[in-house]
Amino acid sequence: MRLLAMADTHVPRRARGLPPVLWRAVEAADVVVHAGDWVEAALLDELAARSARLIAVYGNNDGPELRARLPEIARAELDGLRLAVVHETGAATGRENRCARAFPDTDVLIFGHSHIPWDSTTGTGLRLLNPGSPTDRRRQPEHTYLTAEIRAGALCDVTLHAVPRSTERNPG
Repeated sequence: MRLLAMADTHVPRRARGLPPVLWRAVEAADVVVHAGDWVEAALLDELAARSARLIAVYGNNDGPELRARLPEIARAELDGLRLAVVHETGAATGRENRCARAFPDTDVLIFGHSHIPWDSTTGTGLRLLNPGSPTDRRRQPEHTYLTAEIRAGALCDVTLHAVPRSTERNPG
């Protein structure tokens, strides 16, 4: 099962749309995860229409329309892997312990908010992943998103992708 994760797209405030390379990744994925901060519902509608399966949450920059349509925390079992998605996990200091306590029955937690890619594993075995942002890199060197494979309940081949600079902004 091919997984694609993104967060903090901030469309249309930080970009007019997703980069073409990301749309190609969406179309190749079996499951697309968006960890919040959409800003407007139009991207949610387009991503839902173009994804085989979408798992998504709202973020702190998402207003009433998105909050009415999306949960704060999403959970799914994917080929035996227990996945949770949330926008914000708090400060980096203490994140592993906080998340291990808050998500004891989860194998992988995908989160956003910071725009900073993150990949760590807690003492309980919970994998924490933040894909960064494909449209608003803030203080990061590149715009990013994440792909992985799920095989028999295990997360494999986790790859952080930099959005090529020539395709960072979608003109349409």
